[in-house]
Amino acid sequence: MRTFKLTIAYDGTALAGWQVQSGRRTVQEVLETALAKITGQQVRVTASGRTDAGVHARGQVVSFRAESRLAPEVLRRALNATLPRDVVVLEAVEAPDGFDANRHAIRKRYRYVIHDGPARDVFARHYCWQYPFRLDAAAMDRAAQVLLGRHDFAGFQTQGSPRVSTVRTVFHISVRRGEGAQSDLVIVEVEADGFLYNMVRAIVGTLVEVGRAARSEFWVAEVLRAKDRRVAGRTAPPQGLFLMRVEYVDRAGEGRGAGG
Repeated sequence: MRTFKLTIAYDGTALAGWQVQSGRRTVQEVLETALAKITGQQVRVTASGRTDAGVHARGQVVSFRAESRLAPEVLRRALNATLPRDVVVLEAVEAPDGFDANRHAIRKRYRYVIHDGPARDVFARHYCWQYPFRLDAAAMDRAAQVLLGRHDFAGFQTQGSPRVSTVRTVFHISVRRGEGAQSDLVIVEVEADGFLYNMVRAIVGTLVEVGRAARSEFWVAEVLRAKDRRVAGRTAPPQGLFLMRVEYVDRAGEGRGAGG
Protein backbone atom coordinates (compact mmCIF):
# COMPACT_ATOMS: atom_id res chain seq x y z
CA MET A 1 0.00 0.00 0.00
CA ARG A 2 1.23 3.46 -0.89
CA THR A 3 0.19 6.77 0.63
CA PHE A 4 -0.64 9.64 -1.71
CA LYS A 5 -1.07 13.35 -1.04
CA LEU A 6 -3.12 15.45 -3.44
CA THR A 7 -3.51 19.21 -3.56
CA ILE A 8 -6.85 20.01 -5.17
CA ALA A 9 -8.95 23.01 -6.09
CA TYR A 10 -12.69 23.11 -6.53
CA ASP A 11 -15.56 25.42 -7.28
CA GLY A 12 -18.06 24.65 -4.53
CA THR A 13 -21.05 26.28 -6.27
CA ALA A 14 -22.69 23.01 -7.38
CA LEU A 15 -21.23 20.83 -4.63
CA ALA A 16 -22.90 19.97 -1.32
CA GLY A 17 -19.65 20.41 0.59
CA TRP A 18 -16.77 17.99 1.17
CA GLN A 19 -18.26 15.02 3.01
CA VAL A 20 -20.11 12.16 1.32
CA GLN A 21 -23.88 12.57 1.71
CA SER A 22 -26.54 10.21 0.46
CA GLY A 23 -28.02 11.42 -2.80
CA ARG A 24 -25.94 14.59 -2.94
CA ARG A 25 -22.93 15.52 -5.06
CA THR A 26 -19.89 16.28 -2.88
CA VAL A 27 -16.14 16.73 -3.38
CA GLN A 28 -15.32 13.52 -1.52
CA GLU A 29 -17.85 11.56 -3.56
CA VAL A 30 -16.62 12.71 -6.99
CA LEU A 31 -12.97 12.22 -6.00
CA GLU A 32 -13.51 8.72 -4.62
CA THR A 33 -15.56 7.80 -7.69
CA ALA A 34 -12.71 8.93 -9.98
CA LEU A 35 -10.13 7.03 -7.93
CA ALA A 36 -12.23 3.86 -8.08
CA LYS A 37 -12.35 4.07 -11.89
CA ILE A 38 -8.59 4.59 -12.14
CA THR A 39 -7.33 2.14 -9.50
CA GLY A 40 -10.10 -0.45 -9.54
CA GLN A 41 -10.31 -0.14 -5.75
CA GLN A 42 -12.65 1.44 -3.25
CA VAL A 43 -10.42 4.23 -1.94
CA ARG A 44 -11.34 6.36 1.06
CA VAL A 45 -9.89 9.87 1.03
CA THR A 46 -9.22 12.20 3.96
CA ALA A 47 -9.20 16.00 3.59
CA SER A 48 -7.35 18.56 5.68
CA GLY A 49 -10.81 19.73 6.77
CA ARG A 50 -14.40 19.66 5.63
CA THR A 51 -15.83 22.55 3.66
CA ASP A 52 -19.54 23.39 3.52
CA ALA A 53 -21.84 23.56 0.53
CA GLY A 54 -20.92 26.52 -1.67
CA VAL A 55 -17.44 26.96 -0.18
CA HIS A 56 -14.47 26.85 -2.57
CA ALA A 57 -10.86 25.69 -2.32
CA ARG A 58 -7.68 26.73 -4.07
CA GLY A 59 -5.42 24.50 -1.99
CA GLN A 60 -7.30 21.70 -0.25
CA VAL A 61 -5.07 18.76 0.70
CA VAL A 62 -6.21 15.15 0.53
CA SER A 63 -4.52 11.90 1.58
CA PHE A 64 -5.35 8.29 0.79
CA ARG A 65 -3.79 4.83 0.62
CA ALA A 66 -4.01 2.61 -2.43
CA GLU A 67 -2.35 -0.38 -4.05
CA SER A 68 -1.32 1.34 -7.26
CA ARG A 69 1.81 1.30 -9.38
CA LEU A 70 0.97 4.59 -11.05
CA ALA A 71 3.50 7.37 -10.68
CA PRO A 72 1.99 10.39 -8.88
CA GLU A 73 2.12 12.58 -11.99
CA VAL A 74 0.40 9.88 -14.06
CA LEU A 75 -2.24 9.58 -11.35
CA ARG A 76 -2.76 13.37 -11.40
CA ARG A 77 -3.31 13.38 -15.16
CA ALA A 78 -5.65 10.39 -14.99
CA LEU A 79 -7.71 12.00 -12.25
CA ASN A 80 -8.02 15.28 -14.14
CA ALA A 81 -9.18 13.38 -17.20
CA THR A 82 -11.89 11.70 -15.09
CA LEU A 83 -13.01 14.35 -12.60
CA PRO A 84 -15.84 16.80 -13.38
CA ARG A 85 -14.81 20.26 -14.50
CA ASP A 86 -15.38 21.89 -11.10
CA VAL A 87 -12.71 19.79 -9.36
CA VAL A 88 -9.02 19.63 -10.36
CA VAL A 89 -5.89 18.02 -8.93
CA LEU A 90 -3.08 20.59 -8.86
CA GLU A 91 -0.39 18.30 -7.49
CA ALA A 92 0.05 14.63 -6.59
CA VAL A 93 2.97 13.26 -4.60
CA GLU A 94 3.75 10.09 -2.71
CA ALA A 95 3.67 10.83 1.02
CA PRO A 96 5.40 9.10 3.93
CA ASP A 97 3.60 6.08 5.30
CA GLY A 98 1.08 7.21 7.92
CA PHE A 99 0.61 10.73 6.54
CA ASP A 100 -2.87 12.05 7.32
CA ALA A 101 -4.03 15.26 5.63
CA ASN A 102 -6.23 16.18 8.58
CA ARG A 103 -4.27 15.13 11.67
CA HIS A 104 -0.91 16.41 10.44
CA ALA A 105 -2.00 19.87 9.30
CA ILE A 106 -0.44 22.64 11.41
CA ARG A 107 -1.82 25.78 9.71
CA LYS A 108 -4.61 26.68 7.32
CA ARG A 109 -5.33 29.93 5.54
CA TYR A 110 -8.78 31.03 4.41
CA ARG A 111 -9.78 34.00 2.28
CA TYR A 112 -13.21 35.61 2.32
CA VAL A 113 -14.30 37.98 -0.46
CA ILE A 114 -16.98 40.66 -0.12
CA HIS A 115 -18.23 42.77 -3.03
CA ASP A 116 -19.64 46.12 -1.87
CA GLY A 117 -19.77 48.07 -5.13
CA PRO A 118 -22.75 50.23 -6.20
CA ALA A 119 -23.99 47.52 -8.59
CA ARG A 120 -23.97 43.76 -8.11
CA ASP A 121 -21.42 41.84 -10.16
CA VAL A 122 -23.62 39.14 -11.65
CA PHE A 123 -20.60 37.19 -12.89
CA ALA A 124 -19.05 36.99 -9.41
CA ARG A 125 -22.17 36.16 -7.43
CA HIS A 126 -21.01 32.60 -6.68
CA TYR A 127 -17.61 33.76 -5.40
CA CYS A 128 -18.33 36.64 -3.02
CA TRP A 129 -20.79 38.06 -0.53
CA GLN A 130 -22.54 40.86 -2.41
CA TYR A 131 -23.04 43.42 0.32
CA PRO A 132 -25.40 46.37 -0.38
CA PHE A 133 -23.46 49.07 1.50
CA ARG A 134 -19.90 50.40 1.27
CA LEU A 135 -17.74 49.01 4.08
CA ASP A 136 -14.86 50.63 5.97
CA ALA A 137 -12.17 48.04 5.36
CA ALA A 138 -9.57 49.93 7.41
CA ALA A 139 -11.84 49.93 10.48
CA MET A 140 -12.51 46.22 9.98
CA ASP A 141 -8.78 45.52 9.83
CA ARG A 142 -8.08 47.45 13.03
CA ALA A 143 -10.91 45.68 14.84
CA ALA A 144 -9.72 42.27 13.62
CA GLN A 145 -6.26 42.52 15.20
CA VAL A 146 -7.64 41.68 18.66
CA LEU A 147 -8.20 38.15 17.34
CA LEU A 148 -4.49 37.55 16.79
CA GLY A 149 -2.91 35.04 19.14
CA ARG A 150 -4.27 32.17 21.20
CA HIS A 151 -7.86 32.61 22.37
CA ASP A 152 -11.07 30.75 23.11
CA PHE A 153 -13.13 31.31 19.95
CA ALA A 154 -16.35 29.77 21.30
CA GLY A 155 -18.23 32.95 20.37
CA PHE A 156 -17.34 32.41 16.71
CA GLN A 157 -18.47 28.79 16.46
CA THR A 158 -21.73 27.56 14.97
CA GLN A 159 -23.22 24.53 16.69
CA GLY A 160 -23.14 21.28 14.75
CA SER A 161 -19.55 20.03 14.92
CA PRO A 162 -18.48 19.52 18.57
CA ARG A 163 -14.80 20.01 19.39
CA VAL A 164 -12.73 18.91 22.37
CA SER A 165 -11.47 22.49 22.72
CA THR A 166 -12.57 25.82 21.27
CA VAL A 167 -9.12 27.36 21.78
CA ARG A 168 -7.24 28.22 18.60
CA THR A 169 -4.21 30.29 17.62
CA VAL A 170 -4.62 32.90 14.88
CA PHE A 171 -1.27 33.69 13.25
CA HIS A 172 -2.51 36.22 10.72
CA ILE A 173 -5.68 38.20 10.11
CA SER A 174 -6.12 41.10 7.72
CA VAL A 175 -8.82 43.05 5.94
CA ARG A 176 -7.97 45.07 2.86
CA ARG A 177 -9.72 46.71 -0.05
CA GLY A 178 -8.71 45.69 -3.53
CA GLU A 179 -7.06 48.14 -5.88
CA GLY A 180 -7.86 49.28 -9.39
CA ALA A 181 -10.42 47.00 -11.04
CA GLN A 182 -10.87 45.23 -7.69
CA SER A 183 -11.64 48.34 -5.65
CA ASP A 184 -15.16 47.07 -4.96
CA LEU A 185 -13.77 44.00 -3.18
CA VAL A 186 -13.03 43.68 0.53
CA ILE A 187 -10.71 40.73 1.20
CA VAL A 188 -10.42 39.09 4.61
CA GLU A 189 -7.59 36.61 5.23
CA VAL A 190 -7.26 34.43 8.33
CA GLU A 191 -4.54 31.90 9.09
CA ALA A 192 -4.68 29.69 12.18
CA ASP A 193 -3.63 26.34 13.57
CA GLY A 194 -7.22 25.15 13.14
CA PHE A 195 -10.76 26.42 12.77
CA LEU A 196 -14.05 25.79 14.51
CA TYR A 197 -17.24 25.15 12.54
CA ASN A 198 -18.07 28.33 10.57
CA MET A 199 -15.39 30.25 12.49
CA VAL A 200 -14.16 32.31 9.55
CA ARG A 201 -17.69 33.11 8.38
CA ALA A 202 -18.66 34.19 11.91
CA ILE A 203 -15.56 36.40 12.14
CA VAL A 204 -16.41 38.01 8.79
CA GLY A 205 -20.03 38.58 9.79
CA THR A 206 -18.83 40.24 12.99
CA LEU A 207 -16.30 42.45 11.21
CA VAL A 208 -18.95 43.56 8.73
CA GLU A 209 -20.90 45.05 11.65
CA VAL A 210 -17.86 47.25 12.28
CA GLY A 211 -17.39 47.98 8.59
CA ARG A 212 -20.94 49.30 8.21
CA ALA A 213 -20.53 51.40 11.39
CA ALA A 214 -23.22 49.50 13.31
CA ARG A 215 -20.64 48.60 15.98
CA SER A 216 -17.41 50.14 17.24
CA GLU A 217 -14.00 48.67 16.57
CA PHE A 218 -13.77 47.71 20.27
CA TRP A 219 -16.89 45.54 20.07
CA VAL A 220 -14.96 42.61 18.53
CA ALA A 221 -12.95 42.29 21.75
CA GLU A 222 -16.25 42.14 23.68
CA VAL A 223 -17.49 39.34 21.42
CA LEU A 224 -14.26 37.41 21.97
CA ARG A 225 -14.53 37.75 25.76
CA ALA A 226 -18.23 36.80 25.81
CA LYS A 227 -17.63 33.33 24.28
CA ASP A 228 -21.29 33.38 23.23
CA ARG A 229 -22.25 32.95 19.56
CA ARG A 230 -25.41 35.00 20.12
CA VAL A 231 -23.28 38.09 20.85
CA ALA A 232 -21.36 37.98 17.55
CA GLY A 233 -22.46 39.05 14.07
CA ARG A 234 -24.26 36.90 11.54
CA THR A 235 -22.63 33.98 9.77
CA ALA A 236 -21.44 35.27 6.40
CA PRO A 237 -22.79 33.30 3.40
CA PRO A 238 -20.66 30.40 2.13
CA GLN A 239 -19.91 31.48 -1.44
CA GLY A 240 -17.32 34.11 -0.44
CA LEU A 241 -15.09 31.61 1.36
CA PHE A 242 -11.97 29.99 -0.12
CA LEU A 243 -9.56 27.52 1.52
CA MET A 244 -6.27 28.89 0.20
CA ARG A 245 -3.57 26.63 1.59
CA VAL A 246 -2.67 24.06 4.23
CA GLU A 247 0.71 23.76 5.89
CA TYR A 248 2.42 20.65 7.24
CA VAL A 249 5.64 19.81 9.02
CA ASP A 250 8.01 17.84 6.85
CA ARG A 251 10.44 15.26 8.12
CA ALA A 252 13.05 17.96 8.76
CA GLY A 253 10.61 19.64 11.13
CA GLU A 254 10.04 22.64 8.87
CA GLY A 255 6.66 23.93 7.75
CA ARG A 256 5.66 23.17 4.20
CA GLY A 257 2.59 24.61 2.52
CA ALA A 258 0.25 23.27 -0.12
CA GLY A 259 -1.93 25.45 -2.28
CA GLY A 260 -1.86 29.22 -2.62
